[in-house]
Amino acid sequence: MHRPLRLLVAIVFVPLTTLAQTLTPQQQLARDIYEELVNINTTHSTGNTTTAAAAVARRLKAAGFPAADIHQLGPTPTKGGLVARLRSARPTKKPLLLLAHLDVVEAKREDWSVDPFKLLEQDGFFYGRGTLDDKAMAAIFVANLIRMKRDGVKTDRDIILVLTADEEGGPDNGVDWLLKHHRDLVEADLVINEGGGGRMRNGTYQLNGVQAAEKTYTNFLLEVKNKGGHSSLPTKDNAIYRLAAGLGRLAQFEFPVEITDVTRTYLERSAPIEGGQTGADMQAVLREPPDPDAVRRLSEIPSYNALLRTTCVATRLDGGHADNALPQTARANVNCRIMPGHSSEEVRQTLVRVLADEQITITETEPAVAAPASPVDPELMRATEQTTAAMWPGVPAVPTMSTGASDSRFFRNAGNRAYGVSGIFVEMDDIRAHGKDERLGVKQFYEGQEFLDRLVRALSTAS
Repeated sequence: MHRPLRLLVAIVFVPLTTLAQTLTPQQQLARDIYEELVNINTTHSTGNTTTAAAAVARRLKAAGFPAADIHQLGPTPTKGGLVARLRSARPTKKPLLLLAHLDVVEAKREDWSVDPFKLLEQDGFFYGRGTLDDKAMAAIFVANLIRMKRDGVKTDRDIILVLTADEEGGPDNGVDWLLKHHRDLVEADLVINEGGGGRMRNGTYQLNGVQAAEKTYTNFLLEVKNKGGHSSLPTKDNAIYRLAAGLGRLAQFEFPVEITDVTRTYLERSAPIEGGQTGADMQAVLREPPDPDAVRRLSEIPSYNALLRTTCVATRLDGGHADNALPQTARANVNCRIMPGHSSEEVRQTLVRVLADEQITITETEPAVAAPASPVDPELMRATEQTTAAMWPGVPAVPTMSTGASDSRFFRNAGNRAYGVSGIFVEMDDIRAHGKDERLGVKQFYEGQEFLDRLVRALSTAS
């Protein structure tokens, strides 16, 4: 039987309207760690997560964490991570694991308005690559654990901090490697990760999402080969034209609508929040069969279109070898996000039918890692709902399915319950993760810090 969850009144929630004037020591610590991590380039091509992990290790050691409880390790010299443990004196429950990734998506300085690898606080936002995905959670977890250590908080379970590499892509995923080679260090009952978080529109907080499922990520290489020739003697059979025609057919194609248990709950609870035509359409797509006009209107909103179906989109294009030669090769990368319950081979076969050209070969370039949904956990939901209600009265906590991918899938496949929950709110119509001028609201960063501090304590504080 679950024990009652408590919110600790000793935790002071500083009104964030005052943050322009002052930060608490705990907020300042989180900001300092955040800046240090953002300023370290941890991209796949030229970055180094080992450097970032070492920076965190130094802070934990300075805060009194025993060296024996801090492990710096990883699959390669530049793809290092960190596993640290805050021990309970009298553990009665299996550990709680806090997961964040240190690697970030590539960023070119010339594409940005600011330096992507230097934290900039401006106009109420923190700018920089990784400010949202995922160095905010990494910095918050580190700062909050240091606080718990310094405060001597008594817990009924160990708390494990795990910071890893290659979540955003690459051959050396840190979570997968840890589970295969150091399972004992990361064995936990419950995993808290990115993938959820708060949704707001025009500054109005709408819901706090708890990610319990996610789509499957995979890439396909589309390729056309041709004999080529001199560009002064063009022929109709052109590799670039063939590939472009196939991509044009793909651009017009939509996978069918699918409603899972998680997305049904999400749409049911989100409909009254959205209101208006969008809210009515959310209810209408839940009918059997779904209302086609409602499906069409929701499909015009990228976040809801991605929630309703598998998506495949061209993300890279390459063709030809000289300006004065007919192309011998044309290639495109198509990135797919697959609804739960479907295999990548099913999607590949669909692409074969849609592209409708036997000269376009379709090859999956990396193995897809599908994972089951985590069951909606009553204790976690109760703690999330109570913490959300205390900080943002009237804002519901809602189970969600991520349209992106996270490292939670590796833990789910290993038999662990994993959930995305952060309490960090972002504008749903201006999400800049992976894009130009990635940013996170200053107010939302410190609120997320407070939320995660309360949540972790509610899930781990002994009587």
